[in-house]
Amino acid sequence: MPMPAAEIVALIKAGLPDAEVTMTDLAGDNNHWAAHVVSSLFAGKPRVAQHKLVYAAIGERMGGELHALQLTTAVPN
Repeated sequence: MPMPAAEIVALIKAGLPDAEVTMTDLAGDNNHWAAHVVSSLFAGKPRVAQHKLVYAAIGERMGGELHALQLTTAVPN
């Protein structure tokens, strides 16, 4: 079952409260998403650690309800 963008954003913001999240539906099916996540919690962390924080916020829904997520992360300017 596809996962709407609003649910993904809510999960990410629950784990990273200051996150700014921009979602793009890559295939028009609510199943293949791109997320751009900006959070101060990423400061000083390598890209892999930043991505792990996002995946931890999404939890076990990744790979199940959420089939694919192209992820980019950044710290605020």
